[in-house]
Amino acid sequence: MNRKLNTSIALKHLDVLERELTRLKRDILHGLTVRKKSKKIKPSLFGSIKGGDVTEAMIDESKKNLFRKLAGI
Repeated sequence: MNRKLNTSIALKHLDVLERELTRLKRDILHGLTVRKKSKKIKPSLFGSIKGGDVTEAMIDESKKNLFRKLAGI
């Protein structure tokens, strides 16, 4: 009886260790593939938008993009 109990406990410990190893592998692989990119701070907005005059069509397009989820309301 004691031997069965020891075997059961050992199997539970092995299961816990196996899950922990799986989590560690996943975290390592995730860390290698997904790298956080630091955002560059822009000193100005120069070059951030298309050159030329702002037209009514550009304003309308921006409004549609900004409020696209509210269009159905």
